[in-house]
Amino acid sequence: MSFGLLKGKWGLITGALDEKSIAWHVARRAHEEGAQLILTNAPVALRLGQPRMLAERLSAPLIPADLTNPVDIEKLYTEALQHAGRPLDFVLHSVGMSPNVRKGKAYPEIDYDFYFKTLDVSAISFHKLLQIGRNKGAFAKGGSIVALSYIAAQRVFPKYGDMSDAKALLESIARMFGYFLGKELGIRVNIVSQSPTPTTAGTGIEGFDRMFEYANKMSPLGNASAEACADFVVTLFSDLTRGVTMQTLYHDGGFSAVGIAEELL
Repeated sequence: MSFGLLKGKWGLITGALDEKSIAWHVARRAHEEGAQLILTNAPVALRLGQPRMLAERLSAPLIPADLTNPVDIEKLYTEALQHAGRPLDFVLHSVGMSPNVRKGKAYPEIDYDFYFKTLDVSAISFHKLLQIGRNKGAFAKGGSIVALSYIAAQRVFPKYGDMSDAKALLESIARMFGYFLGKELGIRVNIVSQSPTPTTAGTGIEGFDRMFEYANKMSPLGNASAEACADFVVTLFSDLTRGVTMQTLYHDGGFSAVGIAEELL
């Protein structure tokens, strides 16, 4: 069901790899709500994933960009603004990767070169995306920017490794830029902290199935799906949430508020 929440708006969606990814569902729902979209992903993802198929379905331009590379981001915004013919109303940051997690390195034993890569891809890329977009005048007044996080930014999930640090940094960047962009342009910057979701990246974490089941039992509503997360993100893009900014919003079925569930006693 469409409510026309994003009719007349232009948005940039990063990281829509395949039908498992939250960004994929966000792009689809934003399109259903009337938005016109620009999609971007890293060149390697264009080879390994299915972004071109999504771009064709949504009649959206697909612009390759490595979000750790300022030159690529500059080019991304230049092309995006040419397509839209105006500043962007919303942006989704949905990019994350940890070489340490991929290689099974425990947090106390992480490789620091890998660590810097984790932080750059998963968090500092958000800062670069916002800094360059601000400098280029790429964001419309009263717009909305959302990034995706996980509660491991606030609590210990040992197998999540250095991604916990990256998500904590991501949330801090959202608060800081939320202040400046809010003052300057009335732009909202928020974080959505989602339930464990069986995305390509998520299922690469050791013990993910057990994490998923544990969270599902702990959450009064059960784990929130990627589709439900997309619905929530769309409301944050819309004018219905124009007073919400600099928040980490838990979309997790109640997991973040529960101490223990009776099923686990």
